Amino acid sequence: MEKTIFEKIIDGEIPSYKVYEDEHVYSFLDVFPITKGHTLVIPKKHSRNIFDCDPEVAANIGKVLPKIANAVKAAYNCNGVNIFQNNEEYAGQSVFHLHFHIVPRYKDKDANFDNLEVKWPPQQLEANELQEIQQSIIENLEN
Repeated sequence: MEKTIFEKIIDGEIPSYKVYEDEHVYSFLDVFPITKGHTLVIPKKHSRNIFDCDPEVAANIGKVLPKIANAVKAAYNCNGVNIFQNNEEYAGQSVFHLHFHIVPRYKDKDANFDNLEVKWPPQQLEANELQEIQQSIIENLEN
């Protein structure tokens, strides 16, 4: 299987602007940022995305994600951050190695090229529809 660009970055075959590294996690600046300070957090152990992620890998990321997000917020004096993660091509995943985006958000958008719009239209469901969805998810948690 051919290495992803992120595996090549972890292995030092492609340079990166590393901001954090430990035994399990590697974090670096996105070279095509949405905003100033856009940072990626990836596990060193390969997972295609969240669907095949080992719970221990997820735990290792979860341990350092807040630390890195706080460092990004402090370093760039942003007004907030979005943390997101895409799974499969239809959901916007373009590199098939699990990764989390930390995207600083700024009130002064022009100064920091903050052009990200995160909006979704809320939908109203009836109680019976919510109960059906709830039950379906719970049943699949047991599998």
